[in-house]
Amino acid sequence: MRAMRAEQFSGYEALKLIELPKPTVTDGKVLVRVTAAGVTPLDHTILIGDFHIPEKPLILGNEGAGVVEEGGGTDFPTGSHVMLWGTYGAFEDGTYREWIAVRKEDLCLIPDNVDDVSAAGIPVAYLTAQVALTQAGFRPGKTVLAPAIGGSVGNAVTQLARALGAKHAISSTTNHAKADQAKALGFNEVIDTSVEKLADGVRRITEGNGADIIIDGIGGEVLSEAVKALAPGGSLITLGYSASRKTTIDVTSLIVSQTSIRGFNMFSQPQAIVADAWKSTASLLKSGAIKPIVAKTFPLVEAAEALRYLVEGRPFGRVVLTV
Repeated sequence: MRAMRAEQFSGYEALKLIELPKPTVTDGKVLVRVTAAGVTPLDHTILIGDFHIPEKPLILGNEGAGVVEEGGGTDFPTGSHVMLWGTYGAFEDGTYREWIAVRKEDLCLIPDNVDDVSAAGIPVAYLTAQVALTQAGFRPGKTVLAPAIGGSVGNAVTQLARALGAKHAISSTTNHAKADQAKALGFNEVIDTSVEKLADGVRRITEGNGADIIIDGIGGEVLSEAVKALAPGGSLITLGYSASRKTTIDVTSLIVSQTSIRGFNMFSQPQAIVADAWKSTASLLKSGAIKPIVAKTFPLVEAAEALRYLVEGRPFGRVVLTV
């Protein structure tokens, strides 16, 4: 089978097309023929050597979609279309290949109204969004801010919050073009930070109240500004650092309003929590309450170009490899 593998963790040039044996099904795993693989910032972080040091070489790809070929039993019958997520592409070989053997608990059936390409970019963003919102204390009527409407987590949190009954589901963008694109797609509470500060925009939309919950996957100055947008008693979850790993916070913003910040790591979540998130996400997808957005697809052999486009092009929506 074909696979795109990082031979070193040194940048785009280290990603090579290789031939490997097709996986065999052992230990109760399910053999899936991969049809599409989501391209994520984590893939890039690992490829440039800025993550933990996994064993190399490593097939990248933390999420994907495909067709069950063997071992699925009654839960995932042969021929079923599934999406998957787990430690793949980070702590073990991932989805940038033609076949993968997957643990059953890492699979979810794809609703009939969702195609494989769209499904491949769902797991990381929507499972993260579901669990993070729950841990932040989300309830209907809360105001939620998730910066970066064009990004995977920012968009997923915004869609989920809106679908689950948030009073306000606010996001942001750094340029006019994305602000216009967001509005055309029905996202009407997006702050254009090229003309208005993030905290000022949140205060304007909420009539001075601020955001009860902030889910930030950007870090850097965005996180610093987001803290100022918290409502009294509000909470901020930080789970990404695409802008920067370092930020500066005015601690009085936390002290005066008695707000809180906590970190989040999806890999550390108990299986029961992940299973609940899969179930909720599948239900919302089936009902049409959430709709994943794909910006561009690339063939498997162009995985390096896909990663470059994701990181440097900063598209509105997901980037997906077709296999």
